[in-house]
Amino acid sequence: MTNYHFYEPANGNGLKHNPFNSIIAPRPIGWISSVSGDGTHNLAPYSFFNAFNYVPPIIGFSSVGAKDSLANVRETGEFVWNLVTKPLAVQMNITSAGVDPASDEAALAGLTMSASKLVKPLRVAASPVSFECRMTQIIQLQSAAGEKVESWLVLGEVIGVWIDPAMTENGIYITERAEPILRGGGPADYFVANGDTKFEMHRPDESEIAKATE
Repeated sequence: MTNYHFYEPANGNGLKHNPFNSIIAPRPIGWISSVSGDGTHNLAPYSFFNAFNYVPPIIGFSSVGAKDSLANVRETGEFVWNLVTKPLAVQMNITSAGVDPASDEAALAGLTMSASKLVKPLRVAASPVSFECRMTQIIQLQSAAGEKVESWLVLGEVIGVWIDPAMTENGIYITERAEPILRGGGPADYFVANGDTKFEMHRPDESEIAKATE
């Protein structure tokens, strides 16, 4: 019988490093570009990010603390998600630095930004995929006891999609071709999605389930 390590998060975890981020991993990165009402552009990565709906397509990121991206989306109702790839990893990491709100993170990272088509925030020109988004909801998270926490889930409908044609083949987007990086646990762990880790598994029908459980 396995002697599991059990802990209640409210009382600490009893380990050298909080394992939560390492367990919920790897996670896609929300590299979010936004712009304030006065025209100040911002680019920042968020490791609490994912997709939440197909039709309409809705994605979201969680701002732990009231950061510039949250303030900008509140003010303008728009943001752009940019895919982070292995060749862009260093630049993405530079944009994670805590700098003055007036600073241009893209310029600090040596990134060229391009105009979007439907929204004001710019997109990362070197990113093979970008989603132009219109904010749908901003939700302040709360504990099970109903206490508000200093984190906000920002949800946006994807209204425009940019894809480098080199990432597709016969009309199918090839995930590993872009070498997307994913956030792991610990203070500095990342992973790359590539063909070496890929396997296929189609959703079964009832007859296949019956055979598999005989």
